[in-house]
Amino acid sequence: MALSAFDLYSVGIGPSSSHTVGPMRAARRFVGVLDEAGRIAQVARVQAELYGSLGATGHGHGSDKAVVLGLEGEDPATVDTERSDARVAEVRAEGRLLLGGKRPVDFDADADLVLHRRKSLPAHPNGMTFRALDADGRELAARTYYSVGGGFVVDEAATGADRVVEDSTRVRYPFGTAGELLELCAREGLSISDVMLANERSWCSEDETRAGLLHLWSVMRACVDRGCRREGVLPGGLRVPRRAPGLFQELSADSGEQRDPLHVMDWVNLFALAVNEENASGGRIVTAPTNGAAGIIPAVLHYYVRFVPGANDEGVVRFLLTAAAIGILFKQNASISGAEVGCQGEVGSACAMAAGALCEVLGGTPAQVENAAEVGIEHNLGLTCDPVGGLVQIPCIERNAVASVKAINAARLALAGDGTHKVTLDKAIKTMRDTGRDMKDKYKETARGGLAVNVIEC
Repeated sequence: MALSAFDLYSVGIGPSSSHTVGPMRAARRFVGVLDEAGRIAQVARVQAELYGSLGATGHGHGSDKAVVLGLEGEDPATVDTERSDARVAEVRAEGRLLLGGKRPVDFDADADLVLHRRKSLPAHPNGMTFRALDADGRELAARTYYSVGGGFVVDEAATGADRVVEDSTRVRYPFGTAGELLELCAREGLSISDVMLANERSWCSEDETRAGLLHLWSVMRACVDRGCRREGVLPGGLRVPRRAPGLFQELSADSGEQRDPLHVMDWVNLFALAVNEENASGGRIVTAPTNGAAGIIPAVLHYYVRFVPGANDEGVVRFLLTAAAIGILFKQNASISGAEVGCQGEVGSACAMAAGALCEVLGGTPAQVENAAEVGIEHNLGLTCDPVGGLVQIPCIERNAVASVKAINAARLALAGDGTHKVTLDKAIKTMRDTGRDMKDKYKETARGGLAVNVIEC
């Protein structure tokens, strides 16, 4: 199975890649099935049922809104984030939606969109079923999809709970483990980003790859900028205040003397808070590799650009390529879905990706990069996903800030050594997978354990 860097990164809408982006894509895909079969004109009503983690935390994660928007043909990369809530409210009030953006059909948001809090489908915790009915109530089509993390969506025919649709594309340097990747680098005399750049040519030219990655960087920068300027409180019953604007004003007013030796850490915290507050409010973000962990790579990349002498666009491209290579290892050999393995699969994976990427652009060898990534995940093992109120706010936002600083520290630890270490990245990823399997479901994005039940939503 081949994966591109652009499978790991995609422009989307908050607050969750698996609970918002995935359901929107699945709903849109279902409409595509109807369109291809020439049946949209026969549809009088559509229904959707969400199961497992989607049902348990769907309202807090915006899954219900995402389904409505997807049925109307919206795409996470282009949907108007400023208008989306109002459009969903209109659908609810009118009891009708525009299927595929063109055919009005009946849709009772309370009766036709069911979130099952205690039922799950067999293949994955994030399952959903769509049905289209004609005017006589007869079923025209039905499909089941699974949102398996990072916005990836598979249908019921997919094999393996956390797999994407098989891509038979042949890449120049195939690798399935960190060990194989290191062997490739040593044999060919390449960096990890070199390997990824060569593989990306299987899908597009080198110039297109660079342009695409720099576009993603521009979206990340825009997200940080919006997050630093939008004041108020985040949506939902928790009434969490936005902290990034105040911190930005405080840091921007600094005299420059920087007496505090940890001054730079405040900026890293700011970058992560800004992204994740935007994500929590349903703003435009880049999944990296998920929405819940979307602040870590932008925060560490901002750190590189702002505070590392000689940082440039080439370094940004190399950073994102290296991070993608590491993310692919997690996706292929474990999971990046909080509903499947807990937050270790989201924040843990992103921390490892950012740590390894920063290590490379700071001059690290492939062995040091692998070491940095291993440190990043090793110290996130066992991390649960227990969002208070089912919202991607507490502890998610601060968790991104802490993991961003941890990634920088992991890179520095690896650079202080020669890459030799006892625990390999492959062993750490396997441990994460095994830990996720042993973890009780209540700690895996169901809001039925951990902080989610010990902090009362007000």
